[in-house]
This record gives sequence, structure tokens and C-alpha cells, in this order.
Amino acid sequence: MRAAVLYEHGPLDNIIYEDDYPEPELLTDWVRLKVAACSLNYHDIFSRRGMPGIKLPLPLITGSDVAGEVIEIGSAVTGVSIGERVLVDPFLPSHGLIGERFDGGRAEYCVAHHSQLVALPAAVTYEVAASIPLAYATAHRMLVTRARVNAEDTVLILGASGGVGTACVLLAKMVGAQVIACASSSAKLARLAELGADHGLNYVERDMREAVWDLVGKPRVSGSGGVDLVVNCTGGGTWTDSTRCLKVGGRLVTCGATAGFDERLDIRYVWTYEHSLLGSNGWRRSDIVTLLDYAARGTLLPVIDAVMPLREVHAAEKLLEDRAVFGKIVLTP
Repeated sequence: MRAAVLYEHGPLDNIIYEDDYPEPELLTDWVRLKVAACSLNYHDIFSRRGMPGIKLPLPLITGSDVAGEVIEIGSAVTGVSIGERVLVDPFLPSHGLIGERFDGGRAEYCVAHHSQLVALPAAVTYEVAASIPLAYATAHRMLVTRARVNAEDTVLILGASGGVGTACVLLAKMVGAQVIACASSSAKLARLAELGADHGLNYVERDMREAVWDLVGKPRVSGSGGVDLVVNCTGGGTWTDSTRCLKVGGRLVTCGATAGFDERLDIRYVWTYEHSLLGSNGWRRSDIVTLLDYAARGTLLPVIDAVMPLREVHAAEKLLEDRAVFGKIVLTP
């Protein structure tokens, strides 16, 4: 089968595109899928580079967001039909994350445990479905379940042009919140405005904290100024300024740190302004199902920057690594 295989950690060229890679073994309680779409995530880059303290089973086919058609069923599987259109819930408790702990969707075929399968509504395309789990479902749990975003909030979103970021913009606007979106170029900010962002900040051209204070006022212990909620999944030295943008009783929520996790934080602001710091880890099946329902009804559709053939995996991942994307990139075998 066609597959993009990682044999050793390192640079982009370590991903080897093969035309005749062995198909994965089908166990009795698993199913075989013909992959129709697999979206990229920054997690794929971490896996390719190698993550400190985490040993991956090499060779490995990465790709955790997988949608496709059931073409073969293990002997112990019930309730699944050949030809069924499905999305794979990426995390399997007994095995870990598909595309990290076992082969994923950057291939012509993959296998998944029957419990991972989520039926696709007829109105949802494979490309849209494959854009949902790691980015959009993570954003949904973070913003809706953990941070409880509401129409009264002013929300500051760092890294707003990425997969999780664009999802947060859409989710915040869906409930009627005001959104301040941060991105690295005027082109990205223009597209964020099209998604509904009320204000755009180019953090390359201007200090983020000062720009936020100009928009909403400097936070005061009296309660004036500042934003209600900061979404910070970038890290990389941004937490101190993020908390200094929060109003009294404000909250900061995070699901990761793509630019670096070794943060500094001036905790005087945390206690003085009674901030809440919220962590959010991944997603739940209910988040995926909710977002598939939104997509089927046209309430919220993932932002897809490009759909590219699997053979262009190097170009696709470079776009993501260079942060030259807006939303999601999807590979199709």
C-alpha cells in the first residue's frame, strides 16, 4: 500500500513515501479502513522530531485524524458494516493514540479498534470529518467544557490562525463572545476577520499586551479593563503577558504549548486579580459527536486551508512546520 513512513526521528526528509508498504495486520476485534482523508496536526511534527521521554514504535505511520470507509471486519466485531463511512476517535485507552503508538492514517489503509469508530452523518465529507478530532474537539472541550465561554466574554486567542485557534474563534463567535485574534500576518488577520473575529493583533508588528490594553483598557483591581478569557496554547514565553491582559476574575485556558512549555509566570497577578488557570487535556467522544452534528447542520465547519495528495506529505508538513497555514491541511491517499 502507499504510505508515508517514519523510520527514525529527525528532519522532514526522514518521512519516506513508499508505494508498496505492508498493510497492517487485522486483529479479531479491529476493522480495516480504506483511508479517505487524514489531517495534519502539530503533534505529527513533535512525533517526527522525537519527544523527550517518549519512545515511539519505529517505523511508524503518523496521522491521528483519520476518516474512511470500512472494507474489512475482524471476526469478533459486531455492529459494524462493510462500506460504512466512519471517523476514528484517535485515542484508544488500551493502546494510546493512533499515529503515535500504532500506525495511523498517512497511508492507503489503516486499522482501528471497533470501539474507536464514529459513524459519519451523510452530509459530512471525509475531509471535514478528518479535520475534527485533535484540533476542533480539543478546542471544544477547552473552550466550551472547561472555560465555559459565553456571550458576555471578551476572548483573547493566541495563535488564532492554526487548527485549534481557528476552531476557538468559530466556537467563541457561535456563542456570541467578542474575539481578539492574534496572528503573525495581516493576511491571516484578514481571514480571521472573515471568520468573525472582532479585532486582530499582529504580534510581529506590535507588543501583544500593549495592543490589548489599548483595545479593552489596562486591568484594574477595581474591575475595569482587561479580557475575560485568554486562550493560550502557544506557550513560548507568553504566559506573563497573557495574565497581565486578564481582568479581575479572568481565566486562562490551555491545551498545550506549541512554542515551548518552560514558562515564566508572575503569580502576583494571579492572586491580586483572582485569576483562574485552566488546563484541558484532549477531547471526549461527546466533543467529536457534537462537532459532527454541527458540521452536518452547517452550524460550524472546520476551516481547511488545503487538501493535498499523500505523495506531497513533505510539502504539506513543511507548510505546517513553517506556520504558513490557516486552519487545517488534509492529506488524501
